[in-house]
Amino acid sequence: MKKQAKKRKQNNPKYIFVVGGVMSGVGKGITASSIGNILQSSGYNVSAVKIDPYVNVDAGTMNPTEHGETFVLEDGFETDQDMGNYERFLNRSLSRDSYMTTGSIYQKVINKERSMGYKGKTVSVVPHVPMAVIEQIKKSVKKEQAEITIVEIGGTVGEYENILFLEAARMMKRQNPDDIAFVLVSYLPIPNTLGEMKTKPTQQAVRTLQESGVFPDIIVGRSPNNMDERRKKKIAISSMLHTDDIISGPNLQSIYDLPQFFQKENLDKKLLKKLKLRTKKNKTAAHHQKEWNAFVAKTKNQKQELTIAIVGKYFGSGDFTLSDAYVSVIEALKFSAAKNKTNISIDWLRAQDFEEVSKNNQLKKLKKYDGVLVPGGFGNSGIEGKINVIEYVRKNKIPFLGICLGMQMASVEFARNVLKLKNAHSTEMSADTDHPIIDILDDQKEKMKNGNYGGSMRLGSYDALLKKGSLARKIYGTHSISERHRHRYELNTINNHYHKMFEENGLYVSGMSPDGLLPEIIELERKIHPFFIAVQFHPELQARPLEPHPLFNAFIFASLKNKK
Repeated sequence: MKKQAKKRKQNNPKYIFVVGGVMSGVGKGITASSIGNILQSSGYNVSAVKIDPYVNVDAGTMNPTEHGETFVLEDGFETDQDMGNYERFLNRSLSRDSYMTTGSIYQKVINKERSMGYKGKTVSVVPHVPMAVIEQIKKSVKKEQAEITIVEIGGTVGEYENILFLEAARMMKRQNPDDIAFVLVSYLPIPNTLGEMKTKPTQQAVRTLQESGVFPDIIVGRSPNNMDERRKKKIAISSMLHTDDIISGPNLQSIYDLPQFFQKENLDKKLLKKLKLRTKKNKTAAHHQKEWNAFVAKTKNQKQELTIAIVGKYFGSGDFTLSDAYVSVIEALKFSAAKNKTNISIDWLRAQDFEEVSKNNQLKKLKKYDGVLVPGGFGNSGIEGKINVIEYVRKNKIPFLGICLGMQMASVEFARNVLKLKNAHSTEMSADTDHPIIDILDDQKEKMKNGNYGGSMRLGSYDALLKKGSLARKIYGTHSISERHRHRYELNTINNHYHKMFEENGLYVSGMSPDGLLPEIIELERKIHPFFIAVQFHPELQARPLEPHPLFNAFIFASLKNKK
């Protein structure tokens, strides 16, 4: 009996909670992802959970210019962009159980109370809300069969919004102290007027965290530079830790350098020791680390250089440029550039700047780019600019990749300028257009009528069949694919004359849903354009450092040919 009990204890799942100090945007998500990566290299099955303090039930209704990209999981759940970081660094797909918000947790507690799940008891914020958080974390662990789960708590310590999540972590630590470790990722400012790294804000963050009943096991000090021993000692003394438990988190050339940096700091060994675990030596772990190191090496010092333009509508944020709205697209380009052994320079161009057709000089600037990508989006803003850009790259034979809205506007551009269908458009932007090239999906009409916007689009992974002899089939090397979607509108080419008109003029549908109802990919004949392809889905959501996406690989390769 004693041996069995001991065995069960050894098999307990382990948890590493990652929390932030001093300010938001300090790098918790990348730190959490990197920790998961190095623990994979230590031989463990690692998963991740993101907790967002927003009252939104999911990330699907959040404005991209305020919150960044909405990342869609395989099962269709709309999440924060950090879930994309987890999937990329861990090279695995995650499920909806790995993401929660304040809104989703309260919703579960209320639904459980309404269905008598609490059997008539008084339902309190504490302990019932933290218990619901713990229940979902454990549900995720069971689903992913994870030995170690990284749990990132959004926000900053000291905020009212995440106190209940910290309470959940404290309750778990109290129940199984050897199975829980805490990592505080805190900012160490270097004020320009002083030129000296200051530790006091981090010391205060530690005290605030301790007031919640949570004591950090590791502190990662985020700053432009490495911490020196003196500052590590100051933080250690004020936080009841050893100096070895204070880890530098400096700005590196690339976020993908961080796992190697953490390994040099022995962060993996330190965390395993705190969790009463040892490094496992197996072929899978060794292969993972070898592949990751090879990828990182490919991102550096390549002789070739590409310049790619992303023409988007969500880059403007006041006086600043926000690339987070398209972070998965940007990272997907980087992965495929590494695979093609080339450095990549990305210019973020506002679609709104190309709206006036008379601005020929603005369009002519596109000639300097080796390839142009038009990503997704919603609403009227920047639409005419995207159409003008697509017309220019089509006529000038610049390699083009369109994604979601990019595919829809490529269809509209072709209808207007090649088929000469005046005022052709999408019914999303022009409900009374004479030529509805893009129209809302049938099942979406009733949802929109009832104001059902949250989690109601065509979401998640769907299959598509690729046309024989097409560029798409050549790129994928197979006749059937599965890709992630997020849209309400669709190319209107079924059972009408538009489909035939498109094909007669060299634009054809090369990917269709298995039932033959929904177009998924369009492309120009290669005798008309060397590389012009657009997709209704979001291939960037499945691109990973160790598994670059075929479409982005082909786009980068075509851009290299164009450059030469």
